[in-house]
Amino acid sequence: MMYDAYQRMADAGDQVRLFAENANTILGAWVANPFAPPMRRMAAYYELVALAGFTHSRPDYRIDHIDVHGEPIPVEEKGVTSTPFCELLRFRREGGENDPKILLVAPMSGHFATLLRGTIRTLLRDHQVFVTDWKNPRNVRLQDGAFAFDDYSQHLIDFVNFLGEDCHVVAVCQPTVSALIATAVMAQDNSNIQPASLTLMAGPIDCRVAPTKVNALAVEKPIEWFHTNMIGVVPDKFEGAGRRVYPGFLQLCAFMSMNVDRHTKSFVELFERRVAGDEEKADAIRDFYKEYFAIMDMSADFYLETVEQVFQRFLLPQGLMKHKGRTVEPRAIKKTFLLTVEGEKDDICAPGQTLAAQDLCSGLRPYMKTHHLQAGVGHYGVFSGKRWETQVYPVLRNHIQSSR
Repeated sequence: MMYDAYQRMADAGDQVRLFAENANTILGAWVANPFAPPMRRMAAYYELVALAGFTHSRPDYRIDHIDVHGEPIPVEEKGVTSTPFCELLRFRREGGENDPKILLVAPMSGHFATLLRGTIRTLLRDHQVFVTDWKNPRNVRLQDGAFAFDDYSQHLIDFVNFLGEDCHVVAVCQPTVSALIATAVMAQDNSNIQPASLTLMAGPIDCRVAPTKVNALAVEKPIEWFHTNMIGVVPDKFEGAGRRVYPGFLQLCAFMSMNVDRHTKSFVELFERRVAGDEEKADAIRDFYKEYFAIMDMSADFYLETVEQVFQRFLLPQGLMKHKGRTVEPRAIKKTFLLTVEGEKDDICAPGQTLAAQDLCSGLRPYMKTHHLQAGVGHYGVFSGKRWETQVYPVLRNHIQSSR
């Protein structure tokens, strides 16, 4: 019922937004006229209306080239393997066939992997990048099976095996837990193929450390409450009809409610800059929200098990996490170099939560473990923006080079 009600409202809202988008396009021809400020204001208003709604399709990556020393270098995007729930995409710059291979593990937390577009661009300077391009579960048929917490970790194991032993895993935010689990399982199996390095960035390895508002929300209700109140059923009009999901619109609304003032100011700034003719900064705000409002659902099993095992029971740091019935032992990792990265001002995964992986991986020699705390950045600044490019990325690059 919840998802059906949302979809009815979304369908109605789409008509309004389409009208506003068309009106904005028509007014655009007049906005260029410096003697038509009322038209500029009206166009800016219609732009806000057109932007104020969610979409459920993955945006394009738009990475057809990267700039290296001021020169544009072509980039090839190619799907290399897939499952019903994920396609592994390879991004490779021209001439980069022998570059180290990075498995970039994108979060499955309400947004598409395109949120890491800037991360990919930076990594492509020196690496081939293979991205877990998770599919929206509302478009995955019921007959394709369920997707639970173990399935996420198993995907990573399978992808590492596909890429080979010279693979370097980089996990951002929520999947740091699964990346550590996958690496530990491969080590416990004494597999011939194990990641050469593992980088965990701003993730909830141990949420008992400096709990944030996000952590508090997860523990204030029992898991039964999440079962009852946070799970919807995909409507009949979609390919995944009947699949139980945690709807992306609930996740995004929850995140936005934590920073209402900031988002309100951003929309006001977009309007003011558009009216003032500051197109570059206005476009940057618009492009951010187009990406931010492109949402995907999560499989109900995966979502509920993540809440319970990671955010409520803290199984991994207590040595109680299991993968397919077997206890996960991070201390078994002995061949994979470890880097943990945190942001000083991260209010989603506080400093110390990712660092906890260093103690869990007690089987690694000290020279194989590195931690980097990036000053002056919040959660997203760990993997995007200027400080990521100029301060975090060099550490990650050196870490990969050292582990080869």
